[in-house]
Amino acid sequence: MSEPTAAINPTFDQQVRWSRRDFIKSVIATGSTVSGLSYFGTGTKISAAQVVGSERLLALSVNRQTRRVDVLPNETLATTLRYKLGLTGSKLGCDRGECGACTVLIENISTYACSTLTHRVRDRAILTVEGLEDEDGTLHPVQQAFIDELGPQCGFCTPGQVMSAVGLLRANPNPTREEAKVAMSGNLCRCGAYEHYLNGVMRAAQEV
Repeated sequence: MSEPTAAINPTFDQQVRWSRRDFIKSVIATGSTVSGLSYFGTGTKISAAQVVGSERLLALSVNRQTRRVDVLPNETLATTLRYKLGLTGSKLGCDRGECGACTVLIENISTYACSTLTHRVRDRAILTVEGLEDEDGTLHPVQQAFIDELGPQCGFCTPGQVMSAVGLLRANPNPTREEAKVAMSGNLCRCGAYEHYLNGVMRAAQEV
């Protein structure tokens, strides 16, 4: 006798319930944004007690200053920086971790702010493009090199390009052009000024 059909082919509702559980497990394992649960429809509900890191008033280290800010559990760092702290240098482009316009440094590592939960970086040093220049207003060598090499055109991607270049030069002060190209590949430029930005990186490498 053949097995019941339901045992071989689970119902659509059973499949959906399984995928939700699997998704929640992946959220816990990878730290993915909780807001992604909304893609599974209104049937998925999580109480406030289930949200990790429910404390909302955080002390963030941003540009070498401690800033206290009210942060929602599923709030991204890009949102916090732009709309809570007024640091609008980090741009929101794709808002899905693809274009690099929101790039910041977290413990000197280039990071997409749009796909990073603020609660996950509460104890780490965050550096945005606003924190690069000296107290007297002198630009960072990367910023100056990009200007000298005519890197920015429309300028929208420039802050992210700058932060990726700074992150590269802190990890590798003397990169080859190919190494610089790989390091900058996560930043898209709609104007196509990639060679100008690469020229800027190589020029800054001689001055950092």
